[in-house]
Amino acid sequence: MRVREFLDVYRGYRIPRFKLIEHRNWWFTFSGILIVLSLVGIAVRGFNYSIDFEGGAQISYPLHTGGTVQDIESTLAKYGLTGAVQVVSGDSVAIRTESLTGLPDSTKILNDLASQAGISSQDINVEDIGPTWGSEISKKAVRGLVLVLIAITLYIAFRFEWTMAAGAMIALVHDVTITAGVYALTGRLVTPETVIAILTILGFSLYDTVVIYDKVKENTESAALLARMGYTKVVDLSLNQTVMRSVNTSLVVLLPILSLLLFGGQTLKNFAFAMFVGVAIGAYSSIFIAAPALVILKSRQMAKRAPQRVPGRPGAPRPRPARVPAADGAQVAVVSDAAARSATAKQGGGARPRAGQKRRPPAKRKRR
Repeated sequence: MRVREFLDVYRGYRIPRFKLIEHRNWWFTFSGILIVLSLVGIAVRGFNYSIDFEGGAQISYPLHTGGTVQDIESTLAKYGLTGAVQVVSGDSVAIRTESLTGLPDSTKILNDLASQAGISSQDINVEDIGPTWGSEISKKAVRGLVLVLIAITLYIAFRFEWTMAAGAMIALVHDVTITAGVYALTGRLVTPETVIAILTILGFSLYDTVVIYDKVKENTESAALLARMGYTKVVDLSLNQTVMRSVNTSLVVLLPILSLLLFGGQTLKNFAFAMFVGVAIGAYSSIFIAAPALVILKSRQMAKRAPQRVPGRPGAPRPRPARVPAADGAQVAVVSDAAARSATAKQGGGARPRAGQKRRPPAKRKRR
């Protein structure tokens, strides 16, 4: 493709001719590899849950004495505590450890940490969360995700058809699985902001899929276009008509998310990371997973609706002329031989004499 043609396609001046549906096995293979890696990462490494889900204490305070991570870990070890210690920019400390609620030495722990950092114990910020509250958040997150998926399925089935609803669900499960696998493989901290980001991802991926399905529905309602091209090629045409819109929309969304990922704070970075991965995977699945999955489901549906004639069955009624789906999804007319002969006889005017039959001479008129 030349540079000028590429720019025309990118700006929407001309429709590309990408064979997206024809090479669907390539996309399925690539997605299958990503899903397998994601499932292995989830099963082997698991998720790095924040204290909001597991419960524990988040301790943060300024550092004025230049203490090291090893010094802080030694102070915690005197009281039998372990956890993740992080010194940020050399002047602040963030500690994630077990819950301090109910510990008799909690005041001594805070005093020792304050003395080590050269600050007052009142300058230490402690967020203590019990495991019960974290498990309640997890249950609500799963419940909300299930309700969202059910609502999306019902909406698409009502607005379009059940095959499109099934294709959209396949794409959504694909997006959530790969996003979760990326979190497991990279060891990123899973926070409530991550759950919010995943729910937002579902909405964006659904929007992109609905745009493509709406174009497919519009094109398949044209009987002439469907009969000339077939269902598979009509879906491919619809994808080519909307692919640059999907790409441009995704780029516009990804750019501000990338700025948050690079320059935002720690909380914003966790949210932006989930959003960036999910939006990129959602844009991919809407084009390369949802539409090919629709073609496969629709082809199977047409194959089941095709009438099957049992040859040689005595007393079986002669099938009436009907319209049945062709191999590629187009509708073709099936006309019986009797109807064809009847139409020929009507156009010919009258019946022709049989072979070997003599024609009678015209009767002579009597003279008066």
